Amino acid sequence: MNGAQDLGGMMGFGPVTAEPDEPVFHADWERRAFALTLAMAAPGGWNIDQSRAARESLHPAQYLAKSYYEIWVAGLEKLMAERGLVAPAEIDAGKALEPAKAVPSVLTAARVERVLARGGPTERVATAPQRLRVGDRVRARNIHPLGHTRLPRYVRGHVGQVTHVHGVHVLPDANAAGAGEKPQWLYTVRFAAQELWGETADPEASVSVDAWESYLEPA
Repeated sequence: MNGAQDLGGMMGFGPVTAEPDEPVFHADWERRAFALTLAMAAPGGWNIDQSRAARESLHPAQYLAKSYYEIWVAGLEKLMAERGLVAPAEIDAGKALEPAKAVPSVLTAARVERVLARGGPTERVATAPQRLRVGDRVRARNIHPLGHTRLPRYVRGHVGQVTHVHGVHVLPDANAAGAGEKPQWLYTVRFAAQELWGETADPEASVSVDAWESYLEPA
């Protein structure tokens, strides 16, 4: 999706300013937003790519006006509303107004440490041969999907070189759409800055992007 989240390489948004000794959370509500988003995946039944897609599909004016964790909250509200876990009036009121819905499972306090330690592994067993090798020159396909994708807009159509092979991983595009995992080989591709932004770019700079096999074609 060519949404407001895909800002890489765009001008006019100001510099990215690093914050020395930045805390994990700047306020208690951010900690709670993070915890609620992770915990609700169990009763809600969505996966990490569907969670990302919910945030990315927010209206650009809404997305750009919110802070990082405000976007997380808006995405969570959207996911819950789509599954009938919360009503619009409850979002407006900030509290439950109806009896709780039956859900398949919940993340209890006793399971939190174990679940977080396990994470969400995406590597899968290969069922197709590896088509690309380190050193291969590839072109990122010029695709513009309507749904979630991890291929940044600013590298599409450009040529880079494979630098790493990461094995086979869940394809986010399919997983976000509820179409199954459809695992593919995953590569790191390095693009020269001048390839992406022309001769005025820093000749010594480059950008590395992790790209699934279907994103790439031989150059």
